[in-house]
Amino acid sequence: MVSTWQAGEKTAVAEDFLENQSDLDAGRRRVVIEGVSPEIDDGRFPIKRVVGQTVVVEADAFTDGHDRIVCLLKFRNERDDDWHAVRMQPLANDRWRAQFKLTELLPYRYTIEAWVDHFLTWQLDLKKRVDAGQDVQVELAIGAEFVAIAAEQAEGADSAQLVAWANILRAPSQAGQIELALSSRLAEFMARYPDQRFRTEYHKELLVSVDREKARFSAWYELFPRSSSLEPGRHGTFRDLQSRIEEIARLGFDVLYLPPIHPIGVTKRKGPNNSKVAGPSDPGSPWAIGSKEGGHKSVHPELGSLEDFRRLVGKAADHGVELALDIAFQCSPDHPYVREHPEWFRQRPDGTIQYAENPPKKYEDIYPFNFECEGWRELWEELKNVVLFWADQGVRIFRIDNPHTKPFPFWEWLIGQVKRTCPEAIFLSEAFTRPRPKYRLAKLGFTQSYTYFTWRT
Repeated sequence: MVSTWQAGEKTAVAEDFLENQSDLDAGRRRVVIEGVSPEIDDGRFPIKRVVGQTVVVEADAFTDGHDRIVCLLKFRNERDDDWHAVRMQPLANDRWRAQFKLTELLPYRYTIEAWVDHFLTWQLDLKKRVDAGQDVQVELAIGAEFVAIAAEQAEGADSAQLVAWANILRAPSQAGQIELALSSRLAEFMARYPDQRFRTEYHKELLVSVDREKARFSAWYELFPRSSSLEPGRHGTFRDLQSRIEEIARLGFDVLYLPPIHPIGVTKRKGPNNSKVAGPSDPGSPWAIGSKEGGHKSVHPELGSLEDFRRLVGKAADHGVELALDIAFQCSPDHPYVREHPEWFRQRPDGTIQYAENPPKKYEDIYPFNFECEGWRELWEELKNVVLFWADQGVRIFRIDNPHTKPFPFWEWLIGQVKRTCPEAIFLSEAFTRPRPKYRLAKLGFTQSYTYFTWRT
């Protein structure tokens, strides 16, 4: 027995459906599409693949009764004007599958549509009737109408052929009618011009984020360029590092990762082992970025020039090695941003700027950005420009320092913006944090990460 509340609720839902349908054929779209995979968080995030891989898509698709349906997987990349389509194949229990290959380093979209195939249903039922020895003259006339509809969609010779076949099926007791009606040739023509007037389209387009092969696997070698000098006691340079590229490649590494290469602050500079007092020869932490020599778009003068850095990128490429650059969005007290944009930092009640802390540790030589500041849009734009600046110098791999300490929407936006300009870009997340924040960073665009198991264990 249905309660009054339940009955009233169902009636309201039905009336809602009728009143809110701007599509006049909505009630005639009989196929249900659900259970699509792969699909992450109801399509909120793209799936990830690399160029050359195949995306296998499955879905549940069914209709009422015993009518046969056709399912199409549709896909295109962002440069395609039209959809490509491949017919999905039935598995079991109304499950369907098809696949497509990723041939371009571009974002892809895919979706599904399905419809009741009245001709296919008719053809299969007709065979049963013929096998049972029934009179099928009326059924042949019904089939002729399906063929006539297809003829209206076709052009030229195909249209003329379909019209001729429709006339044969309509004729009373003409020889070869049944053979024609059950022929694979007629079925092939009808598949070319299906009646999709009442097709169901999946309610969303799903995304594929496509990377190059190195996003899936690479071997990284890390070193501090200031330690690359062949003379003890002398600060290493980019030129010194060039001489080590061949050996790094010989060892089997295809990525050379450099910690920050920018000018290092002097104020509150730390000595060895995070000691508060630095000696005159202590270089400071490379992550305390910024000094009077510049900030995130500058190189430490003792390492060399931007031209030296570009030569290093080229030398590495000659040996099959790419440079990965550390991007740490934080500043030393001497960074030009502190002077030019004090609003980007958190001000304490005593008028000082909040430095980085991880109690009981204090990092007085580092100022974190305040992503809740009033000027957050300008901050986002500037940090995006930092990444694009290094992309212009030939860098395509970015190791992001502590991304879990910056807002998730920021990373989704920044990575999306950078990859529009530089689709080869790869982002590694140094997220030593809990599993769920790590998963979120992966969903919104980061390609690689560290394992935190060894650190926790």
